[in-house]
Amino acid sequence: MKIATWNVNSINARMPHLLGWLSEAEPDVVCLQETKCVDEGFPYQELHDAGYLSAFYGQKSYNGVAILSKYDLDDVHKNFPDDTDESPKRMIAATIKGVRIVNTYIPNGTELGSDKFTFKLDWIQRLRKFFDATCDKSGDVLLCGDFNVAPEPPDVWNVGAWEGKLHFTKTERAAIHYVKQWGFVDVFRKMNGDVKEFSWWDYRQGAWQRNQGLRIDHIWTSRPLADKCTGCWIDKSPRALEKPSDHTPVVAEFNV
Repeated sequence: MKIATWNVNSINARMPHLLGWLSEAEPDVVCLQETKCVDEGFPYQELHDAGYLSAFYGQKSYNGVAILSKYDLDDVHKNFPDDTDESPKRMIAATIKGVRIVNTYIPNGTELGSDKFTFKLDWIQRLRKFFDATCDKSGDVLLCGDFNVAPEPPDVWNVGAWEGKLHFTKTERAAIHYVKQWGFVDVFRKMNGDVKEFSWWDYRQGAWQRNQGLRIDHIWTSRPLADKCTGCWIDKSPRALEKPSDHTPVVAEFNV
């Protein structure tokens, strides 16, 4: 099974890119973030015509997550149990062919020391509690999405330039490491070692052209599922298109 994660930065604005990539890459499951689309406006029929079922949870102009699948989506869960209808739409989970997939759009944090930065750290703590309460690490569990954190030095183009800055602070990295300690394996690192590759490039200052990026989009799995991983890679091709998302897909394949 081929599973991908992609922050599309507005699904309706990026539909030609998404449909083209689905046709070319042929993933079985795609987890999308930042769909920026209320549920009533989600392009369900276009995706269905392309061969994908959809589970989605969105809001206008910001946030929003979705899972597209060639197979049935069972036990769909949206946001944390104690969230309200007014809470930001940042997480959706489903079981597909026996794999529990949790798709997240972790808050950006905006700026260090702000209320939004505190919200980000709290949200990450809640994510760990969610796995403690609902998932079995001995089963096939997959966490993916835009984490808005570069966990390790190889995940930033220049450590000196990013040290202590948003996405690469010790506080954020410690918080996401606590989630990883639940029992997750970063399958990109498992399959590729310390290679320096990125999944996000700022629109400004020629970051894409200079390859000045961050690896903040991730696929992590329980150890049993990691043992079934046969490959994991970052597909840069959509980032080179006209008016692209600032993120590009991360893809992993599993023998399940």
